[in-house]
Amino acid sequence: MGLRRFTWLAASAALAVGFVAASGCGPQGSGNKPVGNAPGNAAGTAGTGGGAADGALLSAAEMETAKDIYFDRCAGCHGVLRKGATGPNIEPASTKPKGTEYLKKIINDGTDKGMPEWGKSGTLNAQDVDLMARYIQVDPPAPPEWSLKDMKSSHKVLVPVAQRPSAPPPGRNWQNYFGVILRDVGKVAIIDGDTKKVISIVKSGFAVHILRTSASGRYFYTIGRDGRVTLIDLWMEKPDTVAEVKAANDARSIDTSKFEGFEDKYAIVGGYWPPVMAVLKGDTLEPIRVISTSSYEIDEGTFVREARVAAIVSDHHHPTWVVNIKEAGQIWLVDYSKLGDGEGTVSIDQIRAERFLHDGGWDTSKRYFLVAANARNKVSIIDTQSQKLVKNLDTGGVKPHPGRGANLVHPQFGPLWATGHVGSNDVTFIGTDPDGHPDNAFKVVKKVQLPGDGGGNLFIKTHPNSQHIYCDRPLHPDVTLADSIFVLDKNSFEHKKTLTIPEQFRGHKAVHLEFNKDGNEIWVCAWGKKSGTGAILVYDDKTLELKATITDPELVTPTGHFNVWNTVKDIY
Repeated sequence: MGLRRFTWLAASAALAVGFVAASGCGPQGSGNKPVGNAPGNAAGTAGTGGGAADGALLSAAEMETAKDIYFDRCAGCHGVLRKGATGPNIEPASTKPKGTEYLKKIINDGTDKGMPEWGKSGTLNAQDVDLMARYIQVDPPAPPEWSLKDMKSSHKVLVPVAQRPSAPPPGRNWQNYFGVILRDVGKVAIIDGDTKKVISIVKSGFAVHILRTSASGRYFYTIGRDGRVTLIDLWMEKPDTVAEVKAANDARSIDTSKFEGFEDKYAIVGGYWPPVMAVLKGDTLEPIRVISTSSYEIDEGTFVREARVAAIVSDHHHPTWVVNIKEAGQIWLVDYSKLGDGEGTVSIDQIRAERFLHDGGWDTSKRYFLVAANARNKVSIIDTQSQKLVKNLDTGGVKPHPGRGANLVHPQFGPLWATGHVGSNDVTFIGTDPDGHPDNAFKVVKKVQLPGDGGGNLFIKTHPNSQHIYCDRPLHPDVTLADSIFVLDKNSFEHKKTLTIPEQFRGHKAVHLEFNKDGNEIWVCAWGKKSGTGAILVYDDKTLELKATITDPELVTPTGHFNVWNTVKDIY
């Protein structure tokens, strides 16, 4: 499978299935001998290639392959322990009754509620689809832990602070740089937004999820799905990594300290596995504190070991981070003001919100934080000035997935924040101005539908200088919809135009949306496959015409892309 994501705790044969079947089928050594159990198949005829309808055997070699595929493609939505979050629970008790053939169809074809079509898209071949249908019918292997000691042993300062540039590169508009995630090859491209030239390809963690900036904008922080953090110095003539650390075995989120007096001092990483918060020094990534986020969920008070950290944002009103504890349904306000160099204290206020918390962003005032609770089809709204929950608001759609959302000021409704949905074609607009527009505050004031049935939307974006709202749809099983960007008018909310990516990139999936610094260009990734190259498509925001196509042999699986200025200023 190429890059290894986890170093698992024990030999595959020993941990493939945590039980021995009544039929007597248990671990049988190494090589290609079957491991696991197949209830109702006492003779063990499933072997290593077929698949019993009520639970199939896996060889040791198959188990190793399946673990990597699951981590790469499935764990983010279904959880390492398979208990579900954005995606449903897929523990054996849920999957065995469905049978192998049914599971293969879902994995291969996807659904219009956001399950990708892993087989039809060519991401998984027929053998992989069959393997995963059988893998999710056996108990998940125990994932490894990762300690502060492990973090420190992985820490590297490649360029000491004193040896880094003292000023930005002359003649370059570095604040209009874009960092582009090259997902499946573990790299990030730095592209000059003025010249549209790739100026650096930087090694990163595998499947980087997001880039965030320091308060000054000088540094890009990347967080990979493998928990590797890299610090990229944009003031270098050829931007490159100056420090790195492995903060977890699986991670999604990172942000920095941005409150006055703490600019660039700290970074915080949110772990998916182990479920932790890790605090690092901002300029070197030296690990200084790790805090478990395993907690008790808000519904019945059940302890959740896999209470993962979803989105993190840096508060504009206090020296705190707003940290979303996904499966617990809690929002933690983490005060770093007394942490010092690590020897001090961290205080945490816990707010009961909703489940399962995912992505979110600020309103136009930067006072209210709005985050999707996508298992309940709600958005939880936090007032960071009073540090209280405002409301858990039903969006009227299925599985809201805003990314960071989209902000606009409407002539009738006032300031609004918008989210799209993975599971339906709804785009929901929520009022966010209780002082100037109290009748619309924290209510759904408008809901529109994107063309075509079903969901698949991941990101929505606008800019103060634009009259348009852009929505992607990369998770829709219809190839035409997945290759399109849908443009809405900011004032009328009407569907204005569909941008379909050029013919040579059809089937790539159009994903993620980001404006340049001036807000007159919208950049879209043509994702593509690891076996080929993708592209960055640059559209003119006024004419909605394609104005530039950025290609390079190293632009392999481009996905998320982040403009320095807009990321620093929280413009979306």
